[in-house]
Amino acid sequence: MTSTQRAMNKTQRMNKTPSALNTQHSQQQQPLQPIETPKAPIWRIQSLSPLGQLPKTYSDLSKDKLTAFVVLTSMAGYAIAPGATQLFTLFWTAAGTTLCACSANSFNQWIETPYDAQMSRTRNRPLARYALSPVHALTFGTACGVAGVTSLFVFVNPLTAGLGLANIVLYAGVYTRMKRLTIANTWVGAVVGAIPPLMGWAAATGTLSPGAWVLGAIMFAWQFPHFNSLAYTLRADYSKAGYRMMSVTRPRLNARVALRYSLLMFPLCAMLPVLGITDMLFIADSSIVNAYMAVCAYKFWKHPEPKHSRRLFFSSIAHLPVLLILIMAHKFWQDRKAQSNI
Repeated sequence: MTSTQRAMNKTQRMNKTPSALNTQHSQQQQPLQPIETPKAPIWRIQSLSPLGQLPKTYSDLSKDKLTAFVVLTSMAGYAIAPGATQLFTLFWTAAGTTLCACSANSFNQWIETPYDAQMSRTRNRPLARYALSPVHALTFGTACGVAGVTSLFVFVNPLTAGLGLANIVLYAGVYTRMKRLTIANTWVGAVVGAIPPLMGWAAATGTLSPGAWVLGAIMFAWQFPHFNSLAYTLRADYSKAGYRMMSVTRPRLNARVALRYSLLMFPLCAMLPVLGITDMLFIADSSIVNAYMAVCAYKFWKHPEPKHSRRLFFSSIAHLPVLLILIMAHKFWQDRKAQSNI
């Protein structure tokens, strides 16, 4: 092959190379697909509750079991307070307390909807499962709060209404917000739990005498073994949702506080006979009940394990109604004995 032919072949190869390369490149590389940026999720009702299911949905929004517990402790405060029972006042105290509790719990769920959806224990609540819109829940909570405080103010007394309003504000406005900020939220929540018996006492007497404060202190102390044991069992859920609970951030303190307030129940109960609310035999009876919960709290403190936390939780559930019944029974026996001596 002459040098002229070799030069021509080289020129042809150079002319064909860009076209061949482009063809090969286009065969190997697929055209780029446009990247779709996901749109921000829009809140919408996924499973609108039928009209016939609204009462059940409202019941779930109000945390019916917790509301019933609040009303029962309020009624216990009314029964333990000195003075004659008036059915009219008792009815409106129960109704107003129920509405205030429904309001506080509705506001709580309205605020915590994104976090409830992350926890297995709360993901089936109405707002988390989209059974109600946030506006619907907010309207329901506001209506219950206005009706509850107004009925207590008009049909009971201003002091009881003020306590009901304070409970809504503390629970929904302070405690709920603090749960994601500091472990001090547990103490604020305990104050919330101590207010209902004060409401009952205030409804019966119109005042808050030393006996009312002792009764409230008993409810305050009881919250810690009850809630701290529950929070330990649910600590994984609380951690996933970003709640700053003692059981998550300081588990040893969580168990120690539960034991500390379980032991505090002994002197608090002993103050009731001193104030003349019950007879002296109440000290012995209450000590038996308090001792069982204290033993469970000690085991939980010594060995913070799920089985001990569950045992303490269930002992606290049994402890409170038994203790309140004992207070009412010993008050009744003391009043009956005083009447027989007249």
